[in-house]
Amino acid sequence: MAGVSLKCGDCGTLLKSVEEAQEHAELTKHTNFAESTEPVLNLVCSDCSKPCRSKTERDLHTKRTGHTEFVDKTSEVTKPISLEAPKLKDDVDMEEAGDGSTSQQEEMVVPEVNQQLFSELEEMGFPKERATRALHYSGNSSLEAAANWIVEHENDPDIDQMPLVPVNSKKPVPKPSLTPEEIKQKQQELRERARKKKEEEEKRMEREREKERIRVGRELLEAKRIEEDNERKRILALRKAEKQEEQRAREKIRQKLEEDKAERRRKLGLAPEDPAVVKPSAPPVEEKKSFLPIRPATKAEQMRECLRTLKQTHKEDDAKVKTAFNTLLTFAKNVATNPGEEKFRKIRLTNATFQDRVGKLKGGIEFLELCGFEKIEGGEFLYLPREKVDIPVLHSAGSELNSAINNPFFGVL
Repeated sequence: MAGVSLKCGDCGTLLKSVEEAQEHAELTKHTNFAESTEPVLNLVCSDCSKPCRSKTERDLHTKRTGHTEFVDKTSEVTKPISLEAPKLKDDVDMEEAGDGSTSQQEEMVVPEVNQQLFSELEEMGFPKERATRALHYSGNSSLEAAANWIVEHENDPDIDQMPLVPVNSKKPVPKPSLTPEEIKQKQQELRERARKKKEEEEKRMEREREKERIRVGRELLEAKRIEEDNERKRILALRKAEKQEEQRAREKIRQKLEEDKAERRRKLGLAPEDPAVVKPSAPPVEEKKSFLPIRPATKAEQMRECLRTLKQTHKEDDAKVKTAFNTLLTFAKNVATNPGEEKFRKIRLTNATFQDRVGKLKGGIEFLELCGFEKIEGGEFLYLPREKVDIPVLHSAGSELNSAINNPFFGVL
């Protein structure tokens, strides 16, 4: 049987032609070749039609892609091997032109590649032909560029053929290596760009957080305003119902009095009273009694009413109102934080600063009395005894003051 391949005596690789044997010899420096009746395999992947020349290539392809089905088309492409070196195209053209002169065949060699990158590609499982081709056409720039080139050209028909270049062709100029100063400068530039990008991202995030804070603040203010409006409406409705109930009670009392009076006249034998006679108006009933289960106002509501009175009484001077609120907040906070300190629990009413900030304003002293302060020594001092310090009440006072300070609509309506 005629030889259908060339077998390398040094490594056992099967080659389909003299050209492949020359490439193999130039790449590996092997020189012992012989004809073989063993054909070069042609295993075609059923999923992606990728040809594999050996079982090793088939196993690598399966490892990378997971494809396991292959069709053996070795017999379809096997043909006797020609041991004659092919003529170059220039030689054929010259012979056809009848020039008669022989041109020396230009020698083709495997391009030089970066050996470190080549070794890394082989460790990743790529065949040497594919690794060499990828490094050559990607300019030996980097491992990533070579791997990207392989992925982009995986379906090329010559992807697993060793690339050849003329021996006199101009080799690619390697990129000049950077000096330590240039490397340091590049690193500094990269760090500077990363820092600027991080600062821009932080500024953007801060703007977003500020917008969110403003939105939440507006929603809280609107919710508080609605709550205060509902509370005001509830109080008005209760007062109206109380007045109506008082009117009905007065009417019942009047009717009862009329009935009793008529009954006494009947018992005394007197004629019924003429309704046409003008009766003296009865004195107004002073007692006010409500039969509705009205919830008594809590201390927090009384404090809020004091602050609302202070705000409405001095609404023309917003700065004075704000100063009064902040002063009251300081008093409540000092006592709640240091209940054992007497200096925080005793206030001189004749103090000019106190009078200017709180004492002269309607509702200020009343608010402090709701916090537990009492007038002593003939009304010269406001004093909160240690045993009467009520921390929850002081906290409630602080909450009401914070609401009044931060709510721009407080006391407007």
